[in-house]
Amino acid sequence: MSDGIVVTGTFTDDSFAMDVAQFLGVRGDIADEVSLKTYANSEFCPRYISDIENFERVGSYLEGKVVIICSVSLSTRSRNDCAMRNMILARAAKDNGAKRVVLIEPDLFYSAQDRGAYRFGEIEKDRDISDLKKFDGQAFTSLLYAKLLKEAGVDTIITVHNHSVNVEILFRDIFEGDFHNLVPAEIYAHYIKTSDFVQIGKNGDNLVIVSPDKGAAPFGNRVREALALPNCKRIILDKKRTGEREVSMNLNPASEVDIDYLTGKDVIILDDMVRTGSTIVECCEHLKNKAHPRRVCFGVTHFYSSPEAREKLNSPFIDEIMTTNTLPDILNRDCQGRLRRKMVVLKLGQWIARYVLRMFDRDYSAFLGKQFYMVDMSSKNPRWPPPSFSK
Repeated sequence: MSDGIVVTGTFTDDSFAMDVAQFLGVRGDIADEVSLKTYANSEFCPRYISDIENFERVGSYLEGKVVIICSVSLSTRSRNDCAMRNMILARAAKDNGAKRVVLIEPDLFYSAQDRGAYRFGEIEKDRDISDLKKFDGQAFTSLLYAKLLKEAGVDTIITVHNHSVNVEILFRDIFEGDFHNLVPAEIYAHYIKTSDFVQIGKNGDNLVIVSPDKGAAPFGNRVREALALPNCKRIILDKKRTGEREVSMNLNPASEVDIDYLTGKDVIILDDMVRTGSTIVECCEHLKNKAHPRRVCFGVTHFYSSPEAREKLNSPFIDEIMTTNTLPDILNRDCQGRLRRKMVVLKLGQWIARYVLRMFDRDYSAFLGKQFYMVDMSSKNPRWPPPSFSK
């Protein structure tokens, strides 16, 4: 299954890279594929490992092979460091004959810096001077990062749930369409339906999917579509910032039902990322105080674990949290803190590996009819142990 595929992480013992390699069917230890050497002066100098006795394939050891670089950010390394390591690993692969270099970066670096102080492309043609001024003096870093990756030798990028339209357009342009933004709607929908995370009722009549703002609405719509529950309702809220850490909430006219409909229901608020937790806590508090639902849960793809976020999300207005391991630190119980009592982490390695096999027209029959993600939760969670399912 893995013939012709080399998998590496950007640092030794990268658990995310090891998961992807395992589910791709890579034999042996991925640490044996590349030496992630660093010089005494701190410069990174990796070396793809070849047969030291073979003098006939110098500089072409990776000829015809697909090299997959898995890059995740951890608290022990800066994203700047990881980004540079990506580029050097890609260049080393191409300089040694790799046919194709694939970067799997679940939480795409520099995505927040998705504009500059000028108009880029058709989508930005109508930006006025006041909008441009917001970015005056700042680098258009996501554009720079995309160009650097391409120049380094990356051919394909796979990321997870990047919500920026600008980022998707510029990366697709630079990588000639070979940019894959995977949205884990099917994973969330499957877990919601097969676990006891919430009570969905008859065809979803006890379930309401909530978006905390218009930007999160497309994701909420995709999860609701994947649920295929005709009686599941949708609500969209409008948030208004009243301070650096304060927001207020109002019902968006596009909502299917009024706030009162939530009384006694199970509610899942879905978003792409959480950093401080201010918006989500305000949203949950607003819903619980206004409508008194039975249960209010929060689902988020990218969870930035910080003391501020842990403190705020430990709010009594949030009953449980569902997230993924795009930022693997969240699997650490210390990073979860007290949230481990109400947190479940859906691990994406298997799901991403399945996508890669499909992309390269490889056999993925081993995934059919079987679990396509892993569930991790602390034994402190009242719902422990995780469910066992086959479909």
